[in-house]
Amino acid sequence: MRDDPDKRLPDAVLFCCNFNQVRSPMAEALLKQAVGTRIFVDSCGLKRGAFDPDVDDMEVDPLAAEVMRELGADLGGHRCKTFDELEDDSFDLVVSLTPEAQHRAVELARGRSAEIEYWPTLDPTLTEGSREHRLEAYRQVRDSLAARIAQRFRR
Repeated sequence: MRDDPDKRLPDAVLFCCNFNQVRSPMAEALLKQAVGTRIFVDSCGLKRGAFDPDVDDMEVDPLAAEVMRELGADLGGHRCKTFDELEDDSFDLVVSLTPEAQHRAVELARGRSAEIEYWPTLDPTLTEGSREHRLEAYRQVRDSLAARIAQRFRR
């Protein structure tokens, strides 16, 4: 499949996953780094709830924040939200990162001209082992999202 060089960038992009604590905030920050303010970028999750008892359900996963800092992206100001908490839901492109979020993305776009894309993304929180081994899983997710964003949003 060839890229269409005339395909214009969307004006507003939403990344969605299950809890908005790891994958979708990473994708949001990576796209913002890549395009600045040329595109409105947001992220959300299906539900609120921390997967880790040491993480507040409003905060980004600390390991996600750490691997993003390695690229100069600060997730400290990110506050996790659900689809119902979005201030605006008029997105040109909705990118779901989990099968569960894909179903909700389709519902959100129903009757609108929004494009829906599904980017299956592994959940690094399921990785066990040493801290360094777990960080490597987060880096792999970050890097795969960065590569996908670079390909999808290049001019």
